[in-house]
Amino acid sequence: MMTTHDIHARTPRALRLAAVAALMAGAGLTGCARKTITVTTEPPGALVWLNDREIGRSPVSVEFYDYGTYDVRLELDGYEPMMTFGVADPPPWDLPGPDLVFEAVPGASVNRHWHYDLEPAIDNTPQLLDRARTLRAAALQPDTEPTGTADPTD
Repeated sequence: MMTTHDIHARTPRALRLAAVAALMAGAGLTGCARKTITVTTEPPGALVWLNDREIGRSPVSVEFYDYGTYDVRLELDGYEPMMTFGVADPPPWDLPGPDLVFEAVPGASVNRHWHYDLEPAIDNTPQLLDRARTLRAAALQPDTEPTGTADPTD
């Protein structure tokens, strides 16, 4: 009967080192799960910021590392700028315990998709000009009330 000592003695040291190196390299290839946030807008092409960091024009995807609430800012010419938020909640398998297995699975991914509808900008330039002209005309008219104060006892 062969013992562990016999197997160890018969296996060349170089072969054992190669096996350990292969195991370590394989463990390094498993990596972490890829987590992405994809932001889309209607209409597309809006400039997108997450937590005050510009990430590009929609549709755009970016990797994230921490779950939680993200500040989202969107801007597109001809549309009202939007400041809102997006929530990246962890999936059930990414809670403490199961996450150790999930993070080690090659090619695993978590994708969060946020969609926003932009509102067209209100072009009220003609109304603003009319109001400015009215205020200017009122400011240029002489005062019709007396400038002095009357004694209420008279």
